[in-house]
Amino acid sequence: MPTGKVKFFDAEKGFGFITGDDGAQVYVAQSAVPLGVKLRPGTRVEYGIGETRRGPAALSVSVIKKEKSLLEVNRRSPEELVPLIEDLIKILDVSSTQLRRGRYPEGGPRIAQALRALADDFDA
Repeated sequence: MPTGKVKFFDAEKGFGFITGDDGAQVYVAQSAVPLGVKLRPGTRVEYGIGETRRGPAALSVSVIKKEKSLLEVNRRSPEELVPLIEDLIKILDVSSTQLRRGRYPEGGPRIAQALRALADDFDA
């Protein structure tokens, strides 16, 4: 079965398009999507294909579940992030004061490391 990504899907209008891994555009009707599944742009799908008078169309669509990356597995919960962000705000506030006075803040590499770790949690 061919695979691809959802390019566009409007549930209200009942149709959308899939861009196949081979670059081909495929029409997808709401009837080809399983009940309860919401297609969003970028979602990886597998689909059966058939020809209609308007061109290729997906006959049945199933979402390909992606494996969680190592970053997602190690991602902190939102409740754990709140105190970290609040502490980081305080550290950055002190740092901005030192920068205004023409000095780089002490512990710059540790601040950078904390910002990168927080960015990884947000990016996962």
